[in-house]
Amino acid sequence: MERLEGVVRDIVFQNEESAFCIIKIEDEQEVHTALGTFPYISVGQTLVLHGESVLHATFGKQFKCESYEEIVPSTMAGIEKYLSSGAVAGIGPITAKKLVEKFGAEIFSIIENEPEKLKELDGIGDKKVRLIYESYIKGREVKNIMVFLQSYGVTPKQALKIYRVFGNDSVAKVKENPYILSDEVPSIGFKTADKIARNLGITLDSPFRIQSGIKYIINEYCAQGSTFIPKEMLLEKGQSILEVGREELEENILHEVMKSKLMLERIDEVEGVFTMPYLYAEISVTKHMLGLLLEGVEALDIPVKDYIHDFEKTNGISFHDKQIEAITGAAENGIEIITGGPGTGKTTIIKCILNIFERAGKKVLMGAPTGRAAKRMSEATGRESKTIHRLIDLSVSTEEDEVLFDEDETLNCDVVIIDEASMIDVMLMNNLLKSIKPKTRLILVGDVDQLPSVGSGKVLEDIIDSGAFPVVKLQFIYRQGKESFITTNAHRINTGVMPVLNAKESDFFFIQGNDSEDSLQKVIELVTTRLPKFNEKWDRVKDFQILTPMRKGELGVYNLNLVLQKALNPRRKKYSFTDLQIGDKVMQTKNNYMIKWRKVKRTFGEPPEGQGIFNGDIGYVTDINEEDNTVSVLFDEDKIVEFESQDLDELELAYAVTIHKSQGSEFKVVLVPLFMGPPLLMSRNLIYTAVTRARELIVLVGSQKALSYMIKNTKTYDRHTSLKYRIMSVMDNVGVE
Repeated sequence: MERLEGVVRDIVFQNEESAFCIIKIEDEQEVHTALGTFPYISVGQTLVLHGESVLHATFGKQFKCESYEEIVPSTMAGIEKYLSSGAVAGIGPITAKKLVEKFGAEIFSIIENEPEKLKELDGIGDKKVRLIYESYIKGREVKNIMVFLQSYGVTPKQALKIYRVFGNDSVAKVKENPYILSDEVPSIGFKTADKIARNLGITLDSPFRIQSGIKYIINEYCAQGSTFIPKEMLLEKGQSILEVGREELEENILHEVMKSKLMLERIDEVEGVFTMPYLYAEISVTKHMLGLLLEGVEALDIPVKDYIHDFEKTNGISFHDKQIEAITGAAENGIEIITGGPGTGKTTIIKCILNIFERAGKKVLMGAPTGRAAKRMSEATGRESKTIHRLIDLSVSTEEDEVLFDEDETLNCDVVIIDEASMIDVMLMNNLLKSIKPKTRLILVGDVDQLPSVGSGKVLEDIIDSGAFPVVKLQFIYRQGKESFITTNAHRINTGVMPVLNAKESDFFFIQGNDSEDSLQKVIELVTTRLPKFNEKWDRVKDFQILTPMRKGELGVYNLNLVLQKALNPRRKKYSFTDLQIGDKVMQTKNNYMIKWRKVKRTFGEPPEGQGIFNGDIGYVTDINEEDNTVSVLFDEDKIVEFESQDLDELELAYAVTIHKSQGSEFKVVLVPLFMGPPLLMSRNLIYTAVTRARELIVLVGSQKALSYMIKNTKTYDRHTSLKYRIMSVMDNVGVE
């Protein structure tokens, strides 16, 4: 095997997921082209490569690297070059020069053993010392982990996550029990753990392998929205995926049931297998919902109908009978569910309900599942509204990264109003209900015809279908004016009728795309040229939102965002640690309860800082700091969050997002590329949800055949849940009709 030692002068190509790179490496004689797997490589590093020289027919002489090791540079110039490369977070070119001038060749020893000495330099405080030290140690350890794991298909990002969980014990933990990865490390699944285990000699019929595989199959299934998996389906999937017999699976399912890790229960003639968190959540939601219903509330000693009439007179409106039913029901009942599509007056009803309770001297708290939905609720009512997470002050354990909720901390109010209730999954609903005191009124408002929650469960649908709670369904359309085509067409779609397309002075347009490539070009032309000319007040980044059914493909989220980033934010500067650019539109992709933010503008009495950014929140990159390897993002127009490099995988470009991710949001202009795809992503409620996100204009681009198919297709992914069954069972047992 040949040996090549040199300094990395350039990274020609780098695949972040696989860590495959093509690099230029310079030895004492010449610059070589080398290719191989190089996790966390940086320009300026000195490497020793082991492999062989090959002659490529097109690219000429190359060095094919099989393994490598890093040599810490010893010359002052080499050390400065290495530190300037971004290999260590918190050190950029300016800081690198100062460190080398101050500490010389001892700098690496000082970082590792005496990091406090770094504060002798101006501009380096406790925070930066900690960042530099942790980055240096982490980089070294992660590279060691990668040397062990890279042959098993573990990506650099996954190696970093393993290190976050197990630290310096990572390799030992994996060797001892590789299946611990799928149980305890986010984003590392059973298949990767199983591949490692097989290479370490663990057999197919190992009980621990089968038990870990069973959990994997259940979690994968429930990630699609269910709260349990039918046992027969689990057995079929288990035999196929785990390559073991039915008997072994039955034995291990029973073993996990005996250890109280799984539960078997018959739901509507289907024997279901539950993991305990979803089982407990659905039982708890049932208990709390029926508690609020059956315990009742104190009657309001006020003339509700007179107050409604006063509200009508003040606002120059006249409520329909169904709207009056919704308002009076909210005042009289412990629980009220109000559902209806766009234009049916849900917001006006909420405003009237607020007015009545405030005149009655009752304290009302309002919330919604997402920050954007909460903000829209605040703007529409003129009252404070928060995300449910902030309303009930959800936090996380820093040790186990699990959601924590203090049941003793209940909401101090008389009435809770929740908007966009169709988006609430069973886990969030459980935490919300546990925070509501007995005798508190709960009003849920939403559109049951929209997509169900991204998380598991179909809470609003199950609650309505149980028949146990007062429900008012609004169908009459009140919203008129320039939004009428968006509103009218949304209701046409919801009843299976094709929308009216391209009418004169319409706000609902369809543009034919001959194929995916043609549709993509027309979307780009619309956002860069045609729509800005149509209305100069629209901001091309903030006011336009592309919504698409899927993530992959030419018209999927991934490709659309790459193309749109180049078209809408063309300032291209290469950073050592991120592909983001200042000005990029981004979305938070997971709930991060601990990340801190600071207010850039605030009203009197508001705290200057806080914590928590949540899945689906959209922001804009305001700064990228190469010295500290941080990216600053502005959320909700007033909160700045500083992301360190290791947390950037929580962000993704958001010029285009999936229709699922758009729930609870509203945008001035919505563009939807339409094309034939998998039937489950070509459904009526998907296109209905997309259309109802638009406030001023919607443009569909692509195939009219695809639009027609979606409107006719009412088949959706069948979620298995037990909430409706549990509510109905309790009501039957207590004899309530």
